[in-house]
Amino acid sequence: QVQLVESGGGSVQAGGSLRLSCAGSGYTHCSYDMSWYRQAPGKEREFVSGIDSDGSTSYADSVKGRFTISQDNGKKTVYLQMNSLKPEDTAMYYCKTVQKCSRGIEYNVWGQGTQVTVSS
Repeated sequence: QVQLVESGGGSVQAGGSLRLSCAGSGYTHCSYDMSWYRQAPGKEREFVSGIDSDGSTSYADSVKGRFTISQDNGKKTVYLQMNSLKPEDTAMYYCKTVQKCSRGIEYNVWGQGTQVTVSS
């Protein structure tokens, strides 16, 4: 059973940095994509950044140039380095994996989230 655990959230002032981690366990033979989402109070969950099984990355326009996604395959961990943080980055950040298995089977797993609060 695949499980994800996020860490690294906290409170920072605008312009500061945080590094989020998402540690995975229970992985099998499936290939997988990893991504970060966030959800602010009263808003829908939105995509932040993703990294595919082939290593290609993508970012929401709102975080391009400020956030960097990376992964350590050996540790089954994905990171989100967040620089130049803004108050509008305040949200609960969630890690998600899409497990792509044989015979076309795919399924999603979400972590429990880690809170990021940026004060002005």
